[in-house]
Amino acid sequence: MPEMTFTVRWPEGAPVGYYSPSLVMHDFLTAGTRYSVGDFVHRSVTALDHATERVRAKFGFACTSAQASAEQIRCDARAFPSDALVEVVAMEPALPEQLSAKASS
Repeated sequence: MPEMTFTVRWPEGAPVGYYSPSLVMHDFLTAGTRYSVGDFVHRSVTALDHATERVRAKFGFACTSAQASAEQIRCDARAFPSDALVEVVAMEPALPEQLSAKASS
């Protein structure tokens, strides 16, 4: 199962990296996009829940690292109003179609 990290820039400017055991994060977030803090928390926690369930389906147990990332995101978000903007700076690895789009531009 491919793992990934995603880096966000919170409203005060600090970049923070988070872990996901699955590329499913690409279904919920897009690098270079800004989301309200409330929307980002909803999208990222939902994606991490999906990632945890993928691990459970494959290995028979939940991914505690994904659960820890979700909890850290909730905790980090508490410092900001829900309508403030957070930017997804990077998602590694990128999806194959994103890599080919970058190569052709």
